[in-house]
Amino acid sequence: MMSGHKNLIPVFSNPGNQNISLFYLFVTFLKVGSIAWGGFMALIAVIQKQLVEKDKVIKEEMILDGISLASVLPGPLAFNVVTYVGYQLRGITGALVSMTGVLLPSFLMVLLLSVGYAEYGELPVFNRFFMGIVPAITAVVLSVAVTMVQKQVKDYKQMIICVLAASALIFFHAFYITLLIILVSGFFGYLLYKVPGKVAETDERMELTVNYRKIVIICFSALIVLLGTGLIFYFLFPGNSERIKLLQSIFLTFSGLSVTLFGGGYVMIPAMQQVIVDSLHWLSNKEFTDAIAMGQITPGPILISATFIGFKMAGFWGALVATIGIFFPPGLIIIVFSGLLNRIRNSSTVNSIFKGMRPAITGMIISATFSIGKGAVYAWPSLAIFLIIFGVLLKFKLNVVYLIPLAGIAGIIFFK
Repeated sequence: MMSGHKNLIPVFSNPGNQNISLFYLFVTFLKVGSIAWGGFMALIAVIQKQLVEKDKVIKEEMILDGISLASVLPGPLAFNVVTYVGYQLRGITGALVSMTGVLLPSFLMVLLLSVGYAEYGELPVFNRFFMGIVPAITAVVLSVAVTMVQKQVKDYKQMIICVLAASALIFFHAFYITLLIILVSGFFGYLLYKVPGKVAETDERMELTVNYRKIVIICFSALIVLLGTGLIFYFLFPGNSERIKLLQSIFLTFSGLSVTLFGGGYVMIPAMQQVIVDSLHWLSNKEFTDAIAMGQITPGPILISATFIGFKMAGFWGALVATIGIFFPPGLIIIVFSGLLNRIRNSSTVNSIFKGMRPAITGMIISATFSIGKGAVYAWPSLAIFLIIFGVLLKFKLNVVYLIPLAGIAGIIFFK
């Protein structure tokens, strides 16, 4: 505390629990990324089951705070929440390790599918596998929603916020709804839960201090990485300036999309289509649709479709560059803002805002069961898979690592 009752708040902080190893983070998010079929809320649900209920290394509030922050920043929501959790557990290194771990399974899977697609076209077995996955993921998300309602909805005001948020997402599908829900629920949280006259330590006049040395180091490191990548491509493709320019164009296109669009994967897909198909003519409409399908039938974030697009354009290196471009720039933005959030979270104002946001996010998770469930094939195997998985999760708290692949196998067996 400085004189004049000012808190000096550094923009960059480096939180973390040294008891949580980087190896644990990598392996855990590698597992999460291997089984989280179904997009944003499915990935969040698997994180909650693994890190909150099974391993007990974080509290549910950390996930909800991560969703709140990710919802008002650009980029893929679920991936940004992973970045946030990794940062909270082991700082910048933990964030980077978690980002890599959660992407690796879906990257490799889409890469293999891209090779198979180039050779054989569509692969029906993956469609049947996905038919079993969808009702299982719906059950996982619903079980998480039930648990969160029990823990996060404390009074009738939060219950109203939860119901209204769920209803808004179920009945309205405009791209701005998610952001609007976060902002409005935070505003009402401030109005409903702000304690008059209560001033927490960080509610006093705050003065942000910027660690310029750390900023210079980060910028310099980013520049070195970019230059080093350029040199690698120069030596990989000597004399092939067109190839290098294409890889640069792929990176700039996907990174530009990722840092300028809000609302997550399903919101970014139309913008990707407009740029990739209509403007650049890199893919046909059919190829772009197949790219999105690959993002849906593989675990992890749906925007892993960028891997397929990059592969179509420039093979393995195109796939790698596109994947890095779509995910890592917004991840770095999350790291910066996570550090700032850590310094103000004891503020009574911030706490009151989050009391409004958390039940709204719980409502968003409830609504996700409807949107994910729409993708199910309505037949007796789907209903059986849903009821069995939902009952098992509520009764026995089994690990979804085993349940989701088994549901996929059931889909291959029972759907013809």
